[in-house]
Amino acid sequence: MAPRVPNKRISVIGGGGMVGAATVNALILKGVAAELLIVDVAPKAAEGQALDIADASFNSPGVVRVGSYAEAGQSDLVIITAGYPQKPGEPRSKLLGTNKSIMNDICTQMQPIRPDMKILVVANPVDVLTHIVWQSSKLPKNQVFGSGTYLDSGRLRSQIASMIDVHPQSINAYVLGEHGDRQFVAWSAARIQNTPLLDHPKLKGIELDSIRQEVMRKAYAIIEAKRSTYFGIGMCSATIAESVLNNTQEVYPLVHWVEAHQAYISWPCTVGSNGVDQSFDVPLNEQEQKALGVAVAAIKDMVKEAESIEEPRKD
Repeated sequence: MAPRVPNKRISVIGGGGMVGAATVNALILKGVAAELLIVDVAPKAAEGQALDIADASFNSPGVVRVGSYAEAGQSDLVIITAGYPQKPGEPRSKLLGTNKSIMNDICTQMQPIRPDMKILVVANPVDVLTHIVWQSSKLPKNQVFGSGTYLDSGRLRSQIASMIDVHPQSINAYVLGEHGDRQFVAWSAARIQNTPLLDHPKLKGIELDSIRQEVMRKAYAIIEAKRSTYFGIGMCSATIAESVLNNTQEVYPLVHWVEAHQAYISWPCTVGSNGVDQSFDVPLNEQEQKALGVAVAAIKDMVKEAESIEEPRKD
């Protein structure tokens, strides 16, 4: 008798790499009941990751196997972790151009794309690539979103928690705007349950921007030590995927289309089986409003730059 295959499917494109594999493994460890397809341009890497992760799946309702781009196009959710990493001294235009081409190739190879499919973009620069995937996939805006500043916000909460002896889950604080150097912390809206975070006595006299800088530099420290980050973003991606499949309507700071700014930016939203359902207002002070404006302008400039880059002919 053949084993039962779950009726929900998640395809991880770029699953042969470390971020993709960490995402699939986290889905298995979280007990997500789905058929998990590892899709990659490197078939041997995809096969190796699938075989290895399958060894961890005997206690999970999830099923792992290698899949094709065509199968991915018929998934409930596609997670795109594929992309070209920026190298020291390399111009941003090359990174944008190469990754634009990769995103467009992925969307082309997935055709025909299931019209109710959701796409979670994890590749960087995630703000711009989410916009490109939306354009290329031709799906509704709410069905295409990115991991954004979810991990950054988790790092922020963990950092604050260690300073004030409060569990990170009791802290409601967001890193917002751009997933990058122009990200900012919405300090004025941050809370410990219903209490303003900045009223906590242990934060009196603390240089807030030093906390933001430390949170932002953590990724660079990890990359310097071990070349890439993958466990943290893998767990974040799996958590978002779980919310989509189970329609939990939890709030995360994800890259999604914010109508007021006419751009894909990192902002709190609910995510569920329809994709992004609600986007929330965040009260910001004057300084934070300016930081948001800088981040939005930078993202829009990068989108224009990416759109102006001509892709090489494939004939």
